[in-house]
Amino acid sequence: MFAEKVVDWVAEGLQPLLPEKVEAKLEKVVLSGHSKGGKTAFCVAQGYAKTILGFSALIGIDPVGGTSKCKVSKTVPEILTGVPRSLNLNIPVAVIGTGLGPESANVLFPPCAPDGENHKEFFNESKPPCAHFVATEYGHMDMLDDETPEPLGTIMSKCMCKNGKGHRDLMRKTVGGLVVAFLRAQLDEKFKDFDAILEDPNLAPARLDDVVYIPA
Repeated sequence: MFAEKVVDWVAEGLQPLLPEKVEAKLEKVVLSGHSKGGKTAFCVAQGYAKTILGFSALIGIDPVGGTSKCKVSKTVPEILTGVPRSLNLNIPVAVIGTGLGPESANVLFPPCAPDGENHKEFFNESKPPCAHFVATEYGHMDMLDDETPEPLGTIMSKCMCKNGKGHRDLMRKTVGGLVVAFLRAQLDEKFKDFDAILEDPNLAPARLDDVVYIPA
């Protein structure tokens, strides 16, 4: 799988391209992905790809396992089982979902993050420590750039998925802030920002609901 090749390149090919006296520190490597890329990150973390590097944390951004609960619509490998805490992971996990992902944008396209295959299931099947955040007023593509250079990108970003009415910049800042706060807490034991968000989700630029953290 391509993800395996990318990880192995980071392990072996990154250092020669860095400036002199700059050393890649690969003791803490984080996996992350959006949509089906989020599912791919979960697959790699579970060992479906045999990589040189180990991983210290996993972040799924509105991960999707398939277009519906129907077996023929699921992408391979099928990792969601419906059983709580069943994913074979031993690293901290954060899942950032969207409130509008399970809704259809129009009659032409199914929901981009349908119920039964979306962030809820990935979080419910992750083992502690795991965190869950839902940007209630935003959709599956709302963490992307405001404009995309290619027509296909515009169609996918603006037409295929239900989008929120708020500025995407707020969604991007929210996702970025959650990622940084979570990684500081889990990798560097600096919990100040992460704990502040858990205590008061209104600190985030975008509205957050279903904020949950289950410690190890």
